[in-house]
Amino acid sequence: MNPQPISSGNPHSTQSVHHLQAEHSEDWYDKMYNNRALVPNFAEHFSHWQNESIKARLNQRAILDVAYGRGTKESLDLFPAHNPHSPVVIFIHGGYWRSLDKSDHSFIAPTFNHMGATVVVANYDLCPNVTIPQITMQMVKCIAWVYKNIKHWGGDPSQIHLAGHSAGGHLVAMLMACHWSQYDAELPHNLIKNSLSISGLFDLTPLTKTPFLKDSLKLTDEDALRCSPAFFPAPETGKLISVAGASESPEFVRQNHLIQEAWGEHRVPVCEDLPGLDHFSILSDLTTPHSRLHDLAQSLLD
Repeated sequence: MNPQPISSGNPHSTQSVHHLQAEHSEDWYDKMYNNRALVPNFAEHFSHWQNESIKARLNQRAILDVAYGRGTKESLDLFPAHNPHSPVVIFIHGGYWRSLDKSDHSFIAPTFNHMGATVVVANYDLCPNVTIPQITMQMVKCIAWVYKNIKHWGGDPSQIHLAGHSAGGHLVAMLMACHWSQYDAELPHNLIKNSLSISGLFDLTPLTKTPFLKDSLKLTDEDALRCSPAFFPAPETGKLISVAGASESPEFVRQNHLIQEAWGEHRVPVCEDLPGLDHFSILSDLTTPHSRLHDLAQSLLD
């Protein structure tokens, strides 16, 4: 078993795509990447997510805190579909790899359940207790566990899709670059079918210069390169939908388009900045029927 089955690339070979950024002040990096400062009412969004998540756990069939590993937070929540042999959507939460929890994101489950999918909401350990490479490997472990076990809850292991927000959007792209058979010979190379990254980050090198993240992420230059999907070769299988809010910072908008530039339109056929949405309202928009993001989420399963 290879402990590091995630694809990697030579960052120097992607400079024409990456448009290596000029040096900026520390204040600039904080303004570009501190989403809570950019959205003063962020706490209202968190409260809404939490309240709707409580309702989802009460009103949907939910199997909570299922262990996929031995770590403290190596667990997931399952929301089975009504129909057997259903497609599976695994949702990965955000929080800059250092905050939030799967329990804050149960609210996304009814949306995908209504589309006929079994939903898995995954947890992972948080920085600074672990590093971003370690979190990535926890998610590899999680996806492998789902593939081998989801049939017990009516999910079809041949139809696994990913969705993630912010740091979760980054992890979605990292998982698309995984060579599954190197991690476990029993896993198929095309384990992941389609994926949705919402406000994801694909070049982590600016975060090494962002003051409010330094103490918690402890992100080294080496790990930033190792965990930047925009530097990787395009995955051999699967499609990625990448979206961000048009009202997000210029850096988040740039990051959104960067992954399509790096991987090409064949692998990233949809890359959009959604009007009127910021870093937090965009996730609530996922659950709004007939919104653009809701329709894109539906297209994962089509």
